[in-house]
Amino acid sequence: MSINSTVVTDARRSVEDRAALLLEQMTLDEKLAQIVGVWVTWLLSPTRQFEESKARQHVEHGVGHVARIAGASQLPPQESARLANRIQKFLREQTRLGIPAIVHEESCAGYLALGATTFPQAIGLASTWEPELIEQMTVVIRQQMRAAGAHHALGPVLDITRDARWGRMEETFGEDPFLTSALGMAYVRGIQGENLREGLAATGKHFLAHGMPEGGMNWAPAHVPERELREIFLTPFAAVIREGKIASMMNAYHELDGIPCGSSRELMVDLLRGEMGFEGVVAADYFTLKALVDYHRVARDKAEAARMGLEAGIDVELPARDCYGEPLKQALLEGRIPMELVDQSVRRVLRMKFELGLFENPYVDEGRVVEVFAAPEARELSRRLAQKSLVLLKNDGLLPLSKSAGKIALIGPHADSVRLLQGDYHYPSHLIHIFDQVTEMDAPNPQDRLVPVDWSAHFPPTVTVLEALKAAVATETRIHYARGCDVNDRDTSGFAEAVEAARQSEVAIVVLGDQSGLGKGSTVGESLDSATLMLPGIQQALLEAICATGTPVVLVLVTGRPYQLTWGEEQIPAILEAWLPAQEGGAAIIDALFGDINPGGKLTVTFPRAAGQVPVYYNHKPSGGRSNWHTNYVDQSTTPLFPFGHGLSYTRFTYSDLSLSHQQITPLETLTISLTVKNTGEYAGDEVVQLYIADPVASVTRPVKMLKGFKRIFLEPNQEKTITFQLDMRHFAFYDRQMQYVVEPGTVEVMVGSSSADIRLTGQLEIVGSTTSVEQVFFTPVEVT
Repeated sequence: MSINSTVVTDARRSVEDRAALLLEQMTLDEKLAQIVGVWVTWLLSPTRQFEESKARQHVEHGVGHVARIAGASQLPPQESARLANRIQKFLREQTRLGIPAIVHEESCAGYLALGATTFPQAIGLASTWEPELIEQMTVVIRQQMRAAGAHHALGPVLDITRDARWGRMEETFGEDPFLTSALGMAYVRGIQGENLREGLAATGKHFLAHGMPEGGMNWAPAHVPERELREIFLTPFAAVIREGKIASMMNAYHELDGIPCGSSRELMVDLLRGEMGFEGVVAADYFTLKALVDYHRVARDKAEAARMGLEAGIDVELPARDCYGEPLKQALLEGRIPMELVDQSVRRVLRMKFELGLFENPYVDEGRVVEVFAAPEARELSRRLAQKSLVLLKNDGLLPLSKSAGKIALIGPHADSVRLLQGDYHYPSHLIHIFDQVTEMDAPNPQDRLVPVDWSAHFPPTVTVLEALKAAVATETRIHYARGCDVNDRDTSGFAEAVEAARQSEVAIVVLGDQSGLGKGSTVGESLDSATLMLPGIQQALLEAICATGTPVVLVLVTGRPYQLTWGEEQIPAILEAWLPAQEGGAAIIDALFGDINPGGKLTVTFPRAAGQVPVYYNHKPSGGRSNWHTNYVDQSTTPLFPFGHGLSYTRFTYSDLSLSHQQITPLETLTISLTVKNTGEYAGDEVVQLYIADPVASVTRPVKMLKGFKRIFLEPNQEKTITFQLDMRHFAFYDRQMQYVVEPGTVEVMVGSSSADIRLTGQLEIVGSTTSVEQVFFTPVEVT
């Protein structure tokens, strides 16, 4: 190496100084190499061996990111770590500057890698309403990723979604900005740790308003006015930037008012960096820059797309070099793009590499990998999260079931499937079916394509619902299992067997839902949107046939979005929403159905009655949620099928003794709210105590209620606990007619309940004084005694 090595190794210097001094020594090619990624597959032989000749071809000047060493190579953890070390060794010893690469991987609900622990999909994680468990999960993700040589996690998803048609709803924490902020912060804490030298760079995505696409269609325009954009969609991003110091941000694909987010200086620089104070690296979502040319059609060619991306502060082109490659180089040489734009992005990338400690130690201990991935605590945590994610939507007394029942029917495509418990960003459901498509698209040359893998061996150790049922019931219990149908076909030949199984049984457990993924045959996931919100294929018809037998039905939904039940909701005694619960989901479902655990999860999205009701969400304005003046649609109610925050239990909870510390309060004071919750039923169980507020009369319309506090508590029968919230009055702030963020004087309301529609206690107080400009607050401390 010909660089001044003392600059790189002198940890006493600030990362800013070290990055600036290193930048001064770089050639144009070396600079451009730092603002692009390269697919790991570009560096491998078809049998997944590192090839130095390919490295010399693709990363001869270094590289900013290596995309998904584990996820794209499909190598087991120890081999993935070995490959990561081999790539870093080449970069350190065989390139002029010796700059290590950042390795990024997907991490939505677990490290997307062979052998990693899979956790419930994000919408299920949110249904736990337990940020502490989310943080524990991301600590595990951090440990596994770091052990295998990764440094940059492409999560959390902070999109607020109000449209169940959108296939990516499953990747989100739901429709509420307060809850998403709390869960997002927990995710970031666990991923980044005390500092980036021991942690990973977390990535907030997708900036901004990605979860409200036109028609529910992925990448479609979002039609969101500025006040709503700031108060709802921006809030979780502001929280992780200002409170969590998140290291990285990722743009959204769609457009806002004619400007694609990936080319919007107003959004990605003025708002994100200028107003929000974000100082980290902006990583382009995959193929963002290319899409400016061939999808959005705002750039004439890739050079112009590169200019737009740099002007919008997009620091790294992912997944691999394209617009920031030769097109950008030629434009720079011809003077069409100023070098200062490149330099500022290179400086940010280098700064992150110094913060991650890559120059001091780019390698991992290959001998520790097996130990880290084999830790039993990770699988135990996955089961606990799966148990707590379950939402009991309906129960007419049928649940919990008896383990000594004589005959039980288990029916449905999900009843004995490992694959169908997985979400779209779980490994390997993320890759299965799209393997040939992805490798062909991402390989620059035909010889770079990898030999396909045997996916049957790539699922994590999983107990299916059927296997868990057999293990749970008494030896004399007879189980009648029938698949009935596949997820998304029209073949009814299995109906007769399923109907007969139900007729022979005392109860029928029917497990229906989605096949989540990205490839052909999947029914939900990225770019797999729904026009009808009907159960895929002929599953609704199967359900109707089972219900017609007269056997009591327990419906278990293994889905990535809410689905409407066009027939049978009234005829079904019990419904359990399991979302996409991952490797421990089958066991968790049986735990709940037979009372080994008491389901206590709560919905974080509103369930519509039909697709025509979308968008439907709890925190609508006073004129929303109804049709003036008849209120309802002509063909159905405007109320949701199941409201935000809903979730039943096998026990009952009573709320009492609401106490407010003030009847009059100023905008900068804190209100103490206390209440008592008691378990008055026969089962021990969890309750999620939910605090909502409302501002009935304001200078601009305000939501009818807004979540501003919550706590999940466990109570034995007859046990009671006191819940105390410290509500900062700045939670009542909003953007007024002059777009100033203020708290106005006036009468306001606080509400505490078991869901947004099940309010048990209410109180009023008056905010006194004058209208006051304030800073946004994101969290509400809560104490349980």
